[in-house]
Amino acid sequence: MHPDLSEIFPPLGLRVTCGPLELRGIGDAEMLALLDVVREGIHAPERMPFVFPWTDAPAEQLPLNYLQWWARGMATWSREAWALDLCALWEGEVVGVQGVATQDFLTFRFGETGSWLGNRFQGNGIGTAMRRALCTLLFDHLDFEFITSATFSDNPSSLRVSEKLGYRDNGIEWARPRGTRAVTRRLLLLPEDFRRGDPIAVEGVEPLRRFIGLD
Repeated sequence: MHPDLSEIFPPLGLRVTCGPLELRGIGDAEMLALLDVVREGIHAPERMPFVFPWTDAPAEQLPLNYLQWWARGMATWSREAWALDLCALWEGEVVGVQGVATQDFLTFRFGETGSWLGNRFQGNGIGTAMRRALCTLLFDHLDFEFITSATFSDNPSSLRVSEKLGYRDNGIEWARPRGTRAVTRRLLLLPEDFRRGDPIAVEGVEPLRRFIGLD
């Protein structure tokens, strides 16, 4: 019998649920559904919320670009540098992605979160629920000691999510997402500052812990 792909790549077998929210590993079905959300739009054309402006690609290029991003994450995964990107579903419908990226995690025990949410799902508290569930997973199940985030200063919705969850200011940086200067607010979340919500249920975390070197 052939092994399930999640036995080879444990992030695919991770499931986090909290009420109407589910975060799960990105497989073929999730990738295709995410592409549909991307095509519908993530942000207004005049705004760019991402340091790397991947949504500026022509519509005909986006599917391949996104597929390559997905494949690259699996191909380059290592204990020295890994990113856990999870498909977010709200009441069973795919709405976006919530993830965290690390460098030398076993030494530093932190990572930086990042996410995107389809335009039509924004403004309903889903983004807050996504990040809160992920932070709960990271602190309670993956031994993170702190979590960072970053957002442009003109992205009030992302800043509000950070404020709701208990992040504190952690300096600024400069970025050039579309060739012009933008201010990036850096943020830091400590376990004692984290404003928790409802408990989460987690499946598939034990193989993931072994995969990243914790057990």
